[in-house]
Amino acid sequence: MMLNRCAILVLGLASLGASAQAADVKRGEMIFKDCRACHSIIDETETPVVRGGRTGPNLYGVIGRHAGSVPGFNYSTSMVAAGKSGLRWNEEDFVVYVRDATTYLRNYLDDPTARGKMAYQLRDVQKARDVWAYLQTVTRPPAQ
Repeated sequence: MMLNRCAILVLGLASLGASAQAADVKRGEMIFKDCRACHSIIDETETPVVRGGRTGPNLYGVIGRHAGSVPGFNYSTSMVAAGKSGLRWNEEDFVVYVRDATTYLRNYLDDPTARGKMAYQLRDVQKARDVWAYLQTVTRPPAQ
C-alpha cells in the first residue's frame, strides 16, 4: 500500500510541476459553481455558506478532515476505507483525487476493485488548486 501512496504522490507532483502559478481564490469560486451540482457547504450551525446539491458530502470542514467521515453521508466503502487508513484531505491529495476519484482510490488503497462515487472529473491541476484555495476561505479545519 505504501508503494502506491508514493506512486500517487509522484504522479500528482509530476502533474503539479507544470502548474506553478499561485492559486486564484476568485477563479476557484467560479469553478466551484460546477461542484455545487452535488456539494453544499453548510456550517456547524446548519447555516448554508454555499447552497448546492446533497448528492455529495457537505464540504464544510473538508480541509484536514478524514476522508469518508461526514456523519450520515453514504460514502463508497472504498472512501470509508481510505479515511480509516489515514487519508486526510490536503491540497495534494485533493488535486489528484478530483482528476479521477476511482483511479485515485484504487491507487491509494492498492485495490483494483476500489470505487469512488464521484463521477465529475476536474483534470486541470491549476483549476483544482484554485478550488482548494476557495474551499480554504469558506470552511474551517476539523477539530483535532
